[in-house]
Amino acid sequence: MNIRRFAGHQPQLGERVFVDASAVVLGDVELGEDCSVWPMAVIRGDMHRIRIGARTSVQDGSVLHITHAGPFNPDGYPLIIGDDVTIGHKVLLHGCTVGSRVLIGMGSIVMDGAVIEDEVILGAGSLVPANKRLRSGYLYMGSPAKEVRALTEREREFFIYTAANYVRLKDQYRNEGN
Repeated sequence: MNIRRFAGHQPQLGERVFVDASAVVLGDVELGEDCSVWPMAVIRGDMHRIRIGARTSVQDGSVLHITHAGPFNPDGYPLIIGDDVTIGHKVLLHGCTVGSRVLIGMGSIVMDGAVIEDEVILGAGSLVPANKRLRSGYLYMGSPAKEVRALTEREREFFIYTAANYVRLKDQYRNEGN
């Protein structure tokens, strides 16, 4: 089964959530309404919590994990993701915080304690180092990620469009029994 209980925690799925049969959602995880988790994605809340807001899409091959509490990090870091977030293919999010209306480009890595504020685009293949903050309203790219420019109004409109597009697609998958 791909939605698994672990350490006394059963993943909680909001209304109309789609989790592909090849994806794994495990442990202390909450997915908001209309979320989609696509093939081969892993969301592993085994030693801390993962909270994902409404209409967020986790694309193929992405890995979402936490940072456990221990002697080098007494509180650990949960993984917190807002609403209307599009997480591109093969993204790694580890113990970080992602605001709402964010696009994380394919192959990006966001490390422990990093914060991505609302309305940010992170370009494909970018690395956000531990504890770095990406300010709202900007495009960031590179390794390490650097602020490139302010977002245009059209780019800001894209956040809601792409989130809604993935809601429509996951509804189609659900309706076809996938």
